[in-house]
Amino acid sequence: MFNILVVDDDKNTRQLIKAVLENEKYTVFTAINGEDALDVLDSKHIDLVVLDVMMPLMDGYEFTKIIRESNETLPILMVSAKQLPADKQKGFLVGTDDYMTKPIDEIEMLLRIKALLRRAKIASERKIVIGDVILDYDSFTVSRKNEVQELPQKEFLLLYKLLSYPGKIFTRIQLMDEIWGAESETGWETVTVHIGRLRKRFENWNEFQIESVRGLGYKAVKKI
Repeated sequence: MFNILVVDDDKNTRQLIKAVLENEKYTVFTAINGEDALDVLDSKHIDLVVLDVMMPLMDGYEFTKIIRESNETLPILMVSAKQLPADKQKGFLVGTDDYMTKPIDEIEMLLRIKALLRRAKIASERKIVIGDVILDYDSFTVSRKNEVQELPQKEFLLLYKLLSYPGKIFTRIQLMDEIWGAESETGWETVTVHIGRLRKRFENWNEFQIESVRGLGYKAVKKI
């Protein structure tokens, strides 16, 4: 089971979040500020941090900056009463993975935590598993039982990106920038061509599907 660190100087908030997470069978550690949280990280394996922003001694922004200097992959969910766009932007700029505002919607928080843990698992293992289908980033292969397909690099990266965020819509420009690079002189039409190739290649695979979203772009949908 996952270990989650809850960092908040408000005792009631800490206890509430701890109770909600323990009810979902997570192992929960707590800290009252950033300095206290660093001590916990030195002694415990932590899979995700739920972090308040405004705290004494070391606030959430400073804590996140310190963590990102040594750990690029530890998922951090900021939970704050600060609701201005500038506050959220600062959170993302220092390195948080997600940002929620108080009062906390418990169900939304759990959904966000599950999504962050799933993405962190994908990043560390460099694999995506959908039923019998395995996308292996290190070999650019997509396998299903005894069937293995080795994809051209761009096709694999495109499929891997879409399936890392099932249901999320990506525009052609977004995909072009991320897979081919913002400086590429290739037109965005190449994304359409590669999507067509992927659809043809996996047309008989029922585990997932790439869908067009009219006027927006594409999304991957898991079918199991």
